[in-house]
Amino acid sequence: QVQLVESGGGLVQPGGSLRLSCAASGSIFSINAMGWYRQAPGKQRELVAGITSGGSTNYADSVKGRFTISRDNAKNTVNLQMNSLKPEDTAVYYCNADLYVSPGTSASDYWGQGTQVTVSS
Repeated sequence: QVQLVESGGGLVQPGGSLRLSCAASGSIFSINAMGWYRQAPGKQRELVAGITSGGSTNYADSVKGRFTISRDNAKNTVNLQMNSLKPEDTAVYYCNADLYVSPGTSASDYWGQGTQVTVSS
């Protein structure tokens, strides 16, 4: 079994910062890309930021310059530093990993349970 466990969500005022963390554990052979998605009420889940095993990153236009994604390949963790938060960043944030559970198998997507981020005064 593979588990992705997120932490770090909460309530913050506009302009504030939060740091989300996600740790992948279990039967993991190797991890390709990791990323963070979010889903606001009534909206579809969207990619916020992604990072490859080599460290290449991509961001949604709405968060460029404010959010930074990073990962520790040795610890199977991915983080999302969120600065200058806006009310429109309010959503449930999900960690995602594209990984292999054993050699010779296909990579599969795994998701965390989600963590709520609320930006409000």
